[in-house]
Amino acid sequence: MRYRIEFILFQLFKWFVLALPLKSAQRLGYYFGSIAFYLLPERRRITFENLRHAFSEKNKAELTSIALGAFRNMGISLIELLWFPNLKDDIIRKLVKPKNIDLMLSGFSAGKGMVMLSGHFGNWELIALSIAYLSKIPITIVVQTQDNRLVDKIINHHRCIFGNKVIPMGMSVREIIRTLQSGGIVAIAPDQSASPEGVYVEFFGRMVTTHQGPAVFALRSKAPLQIGFIIRQDDGTYEVVLEEIPFSDLDGYNEENVKELTRRHTAVLERYIRKYPDQWLWMHRRWKHTLGEAAPQMQAIVNAAN
Repeated sequence: MRYRIEFILFQLFKWFVLALPLKSAQRLGYYFGSIAFYLLPERRRITFENLRHAFSEKNKAELTSIALGAFRNMGISLIELLWFPNLKDDIIRKLVKPKNIDLMLSGFSAGKGMVMLSGHFGNWELIALSIAYLSKIPITIVVQTQDNRLVDKIINHHRCIFGNKVIPMGMSVREIIRTLQSGGIVAIAPDQSASPEGVYVEFFGRMVTTHQGPAVFALRSKAPLQIGFIIRQDDGTYEVVLEEIPFSDLDGYNEENVKELTRRHTAVLERYIRKYPDQWLWMHRRWKHTLGEAAPQMQAIVNAAN
């Protein structure tokens, strides 16, 4: 019953958002994010904890500005997601400006499939939708399933309005392999917390467990690995920048190469976050498992196995 009530409220709010012009919807998201900054004290605490570690040289006013901007970015992104059914050709072409989409087309033309990375950066929901539309190449997106399956179904419908597909994270490996073998593009956002058993690479000065899946898939399939960022501009439009993550110097699939390739794409992510810190999702517990903190947990796992 609770999920059904949530779904009805969600639908009513979505219809309200769809009735707004895009600029008004973006302003609504801006205000929602501002309110959330003050009404979600635990997420605000996590945000400041993360920012203090990442930018120890910045003062409180600077960190507060980044934190508030990150909440506003999240609010705008979520409202824009609800507004997706209103997107038409002319709106998309004015809203999203790809800087170097030829890089994606070149990687795709190799015929080996492609692993496309992003992060919870800018409007992370919009990048796969818009780039697939503008390139005319559908993308298979690995997504986290929402607890409320009714709401989850609506969100996934919005993600797929231009032909994209979604794969729930829990059942993704087989579908990812099948997609790459058929020459398709798989989109993954591996910037959230991984399990303590993951690969540890440096991210903002701390060795943190990181999802190794993208590196594993790229090394095993030899599919090109690229990363894309959708950068919100002051006027509410977006610029999309793509970068290749080279790994031709890595001699095939092994544990050391997986770690090195993971380090490379994580370093690129950090570079963009440092440049646009208020456009990343700082309210997530990304550093939940750092190398020092993980040691007792890893020892417990070893002991249980013996």
